[in-house]
Amino acid sequence: MKLSEFKVRDATLDAMLADKARRIGSKVFLNNLTDGRQFTYAQLDEGTLRIGNGLLAAGVPFGAHVGVLMENCPEQLLAMWGVCRAGMVTVPVNTGAKGQLLTHFLGHSDCVAVIVERALLDRVLEVAPSLPKLVQIFVAEIERAEAAAVADAPEPQEPQALPPHATMGSFAELLAAPATPLARPPKFTDTAILMFTSGTTGPSKANVFCQAQLIYYGTDVGEHHEYVPEDIAYVYLPLFHGNAFLGSTMGSFMADGSIALATRFSITRFWSDVRKSGATIFNCLSSIVNYLWNAPPSEDDRKHKVWRVHLAPVPGFALEFEERFGVRILSAYALTDFGMGTYYNAKSRRDKLGSVGLPRANVELRVVDEDDLDMPAGKPGEIILRHKLPWCSTLGYYNAPAATLASRRNLWFHTGDRGVLDADGYLWFTDRLKDAIRRRGENISAYEVEEAIRSHADVQDVAVYPVKAESSEDEVAASVILKAGATLDEEGLVRHCNRNLAYFMVPRYVELVTEFPRTPNSKVEKHKLRAKAEADLAALWDRERAGIVVTREGISLRPTAAIR
Repeated sequence: MKLSEFKVRDATLDAMLADKARRIGSKVFLNNLTDGRQFTYAQLDEGTLRIGNGLLAAGVPFGAHVGVLMENCPEQLLAMWGVCRAGMVTVPVNTGAKGQLLTHFLGHSDCVAVIVERALLDRVLEVAPSLPKLVQIFVAEIERAEAAAVADAPEPQEPQALPPHATMGSFAELLAAPATPLARPPKFTDTAILMFTSGTTGPSKANVFCQAQLIYYGTDVGEHHEYVPEDIAYVYLPLFHGNAFLGSTMGSFMADGSIALATRFSITRFWSDVRKSGATIFNCLSSIVNYLWNAPPSEDDRKHKVWRVHLAPVPGFALEFEERFGVRILSAYALTDFGMGTYYNAKSRRDKLGSVGLPRANVELRVVDEDDLDMPAGKPGEIILRHKLPWCSTLGYYNAPAATLASRRNLWFHTGDRGVLDADGYLWFTDRLKDAIRRRGENISAYEVEEAIRSHADVQDVAVYPVKAESSEDEVAASVILKAGATLDEEGLVRHCNRNLAYFMVPRYVELVTEFPRTPNSKVEKHKLRAKAEADLAALWDRERAGIVVTREGISLRPTAAIR
């Protein structure tokens, strides 16, 4: 579908799946690389109808919110699409979440049900007693061909008890429901997905996507990133994130293309997956770009069918990357909080490589000062956006009216990011104004890390901020004030964080202090803490230097570690 053909009243996932099953039902949409299973458009149409009808038969009502806690697999996509196809609201949940963070995701979004794979079930059962609205849990038995394929999976323990207010069913029972047309398909204005982003001045917020925006997003990606039906997108980033789900997957779907799905990124399997799948395009985060670029050059570097790679941000070695791997770099400026803002594709000016391109069709973009007045070309300011079409950008933050209103001051969405518009209208991203940390492809809320640290009985106050270490990306640092008489040390603090946060959020650097620099109104001056830390990182306790290893599988101590 082209943007010029987009009809907002027909833009629902139910209508799109039914249409593609009629037109190209025998075509393979999803090739699951870990076990070789393939799913045609017709099979996805049938499977999502079964999931939707199964949930309705189980008593989950139209409009209810359903969490999906699964690693990349076909069942995950069936669940996510099946929920919102039936007029319920899909809430994709980061599989690194546990404890307090998982409670926030499921509680704030008002989930009444969750679909979870068996390996992650204990996490849900642990927090379920504190989630009275969560009354149904559907367990998916996923056979993983890869060792340790589930992020941060817990060690086998005594099974957690099911709280009395909840019941448990199976994903298999949902798939056994009839694949009949839905009695009440959703409207284009109905909410389809709540997608969390990192909190920046508070807890993670859930962005409200209606059915029309979900379809428009895929149509937009397909057109501006030049997807064609012959394309195969290699999808290895997690489907619970917007990059893989909204970008690669919805873009391929709306272009009548295909995806090759991997469980997660693997540097050892990356190029072999690309070659085996026949992929023609993939999206890449900066940390992964560095992995690919720093690998020793090989005569196989160009032995693949990829000709487009979407990078955000574009690295300084972009031209060399293109030459080495025989690809063209695409880029964009996009936010889960709003949608797609700009595009840079293979037809864009080559002298603008490194920018995030021009405003997309139907999107207005400005760079403004603190009073929302336009900055001249070449001068940095905050990037603000506005969509010209109704129902084609996010509708706000769920259960956060004040934050929604603040983000849309003067009827423009305020991104909290800084950029520069050049004289030719190309946008160049510079940095973030928001209190967020970007580490290895994950957006981390400093607030959420702080709240987890504050929950320890020995902690009086904490400030969390990014620091630059060996790579060009952020590392998480925490300055902590302990209560009088506290016995907590740095290792104990890290272990506490590991119990309550996703592994990638656990601070690397810890500094125990007695006070913080503050403004006259008592706000912590984090920029001063950051400058002090970066001036002498060796003065901070470093868990990597101490030999403490935090991974998806848990926390461990190197045998040779010398902890000070």
